[in-house]
Amino acid sequence: MTSGDSRADRRQSDRRAADRRAVDRRLEPRTPPFEESWLGAAGVVGDSTAAPDSRRDDGPAFGPPWVAAGDEPESRLLSREARRVATSPVSALVRIVRTYAAARAAIGVALVVAQGATNLLGVRSLPEVVLVCVLYALQAVVLWLLPSYRELTQPQVLVKRRRRQWIATIGVDLLAFGLLHILDAGTSFNYAALLVLPVVMSGVLVPRLVALATSAGVALLLLAVALRAMPSTGDGVAVLAQSGLAGIGLFVIVLMAAELAGRLAREEMAARGSLEIARQQARLNRLVIEEMADGVLVVDRRLRVRAANPAARTLLAASGLAPAPPFQLRDEPAWQPLCAAVERALSEGRWPDAGEDVQLVFGETARRTLRTRVRFTHRSVLDDGDADDDDVKGMAGKSTGEDFCVVLLEDVRTAQARLRQEKLAAMGRVSAGIAHEIRNPLAAISQANALLVEDTLTPTQQTLAHMVAENVRRLQRIVDDVLEVAPGPSSGMPMVDARAEVGAAASEWARTAGIDMGETATVLVDLPKLPLRVMFDPEHLRRVLVNLLDNALRHCSGKPGAVSLRLAARDDMTAVLSVASDGPPIATDVEPHLFEPFFSTRSRGSGLGLYICRELCERYGASIEFRARSPTDRHRNGFVVVMQRGPLTEPTNTITP
Repeated sequence: MTSGDSRADRRQSDRRAADRRAVDRRLEPRTPPFEESWLGAAGVVGDSTAAPDSRRDDGPAFGPPWVAAGDEPESRLLSREARRVATSPVSALVRIVRTYAAARAAIGVALVVAQGATNLLGVRSLPEVVLVCVLYALQAVVLWLLPSYRELTQPQVLVKRRRRQWIATIGVDLLAFGLLHILDAGTSFNYAALLVLPVVMSGVLVPRLVALATSAGVALLLLAVALRAMPSTGDGVAVLAQSGLAGIGLFVIVLMAAELAGRLAREEMAARGSLEIARQQARLNRLVIEEMADGVLVVDRRLRVRAANPAARTLLAASGLAPAPPFQLRDEPAWQPLCAAVERALSEGRWPDAGEDVQLVFGETARRTLRTRVRFTHRSVLDDGDADDDDVKGMAGKSTGEDFCVVLLEDVRTAQARLRQEKLAAMGRVSAGIAHEIRNPLAAISQANALLVEDTLTPTQQTLAHMVAENVRRLQRIVDDVLEVAPGPSSGMPMVDARAEVGAAASEWARTAGIDMGETATVLVDLPKLPLRVMFDPEHLRRVLVNLLDNALRHCSGKPGAVSLRLAARDDMTAVLSVASDGPPIATDVEPHLFEPFFSTRSRGSGLGLYICRELCERYGASIEFRARSPTDRHRNGFVVVMQRGPLTEPTNTITP
């Protein structure tokens, strides 16, 4: 490989990498800017009360009938934990807020029970403490159980609702636990520990600045209570230092809770985004595979078809479609050859790159030969060019452990038709090149023969010169036909008056062929009374018409009216040119090959006339076809050209052909 080739390969590789990066950027989930709280990090936008659910109602990415029901291949691209988070109908933020509401209710009930238990044991609590505990328990239980207050136990986005939620939950907790700590300061109950719960939840639910302000307020409360208790305690400095350390700990707790909550939210977003990208890729794969002309099967070791695209289901049935997956290859007797081939491929772990032909027999007469290629998810060591002798010996006779294989099916008739088309295209290019090379020698032969004819020749020599001139003209016509269909620069979409061009071409052709154009003539011409503009090149339209008239005259009976030429407007968009003759009907085995190049029923024909007509029609968006009419119709063999009409300067009469 030269250095120029290597540089070109590197440039091509860089372009592919850039294209992949551009696609990745387009597929990245886009989230709005978020504030420094878990609510913002979760990407919750709008006026929803819960995080958006990534699961859609459009079913699995490869929905039936492509993949068996229950299979979601895009979710298998994630780890088990990531898949659980990504496919959960409720986000982690919603679960934490609900748990917080339940915890508040449980703490309220526990406080009431604790106060009752201490009273039963003879330790009297302050009436204010009991009242605060009962009121807090009622508020927490009502907020948790009643549906009318459900929005206060859900994540909120709007600032007004979030402020109301903060007051109803975190604010009430701070007030209740702060009062309990102040009223029962110096007792055995440590109500200060309860203040950790609202501090932690403020780090989760509210912006970081508000959470830090909440922790600062709690720290100041602890210091105030410690200062108040200093005269009654023997070691007031130690109590004050303890309260200060507790306040510092609250700041640390808020920062850690906010950081961990934000990270968990980002991980959840990444999992949902990865699942969405996987689903998008799966949908793209489904679209590509469903539109493939080749059949695609995914088969496991039990010969159970897990997936099948429409092309494969068509190839596996004599008519219609095979059953939707999942189904067993052993179910149908006609599939046994394919079943044996797939079983052999799975056991050996290899398959020829070119594939093998498998014949399916449907009943007594219907047969279909399929080119079968098998691909595996993992390559065997035997297929690796770097494998050494020890690897080959170790792998010999062992199963590759493949759980699935992909079977690609192609109808052999389709492959043969495609091969024929490729050969025809190659032959056309070669023929065009040869025709260019033949032109100059033919011109020299024609000129030399013309010079010989000017001299005095014997009758035998004149006969030979005439034969040379006739064959030169025949070769020139063949060369012109080949060059006519050779690809060349497009001339756009010219507009032409089909009525005038067809009439002039028909008259000129009749004079050349020595045919009268009267009422008793062999060719009857029916043209519209007004101009009919169509999209066609004038010279090419003449060429198509002359070819059709030559064929019709060659095979007609020669009686008056044996050939019918008609031009009419079908509708506002199309016009129809038809040439029909009363010759013998074309055989059914010949009809499919009429427009193939180099196919002719005459020994001296080039077989390019109708092929050239079709190629010229396709250049201008027209179509040509053969229509066999009923036996009662005199003109049984008809060729119809449908052309696109152009803008009209004046209305024309529409005639239905």
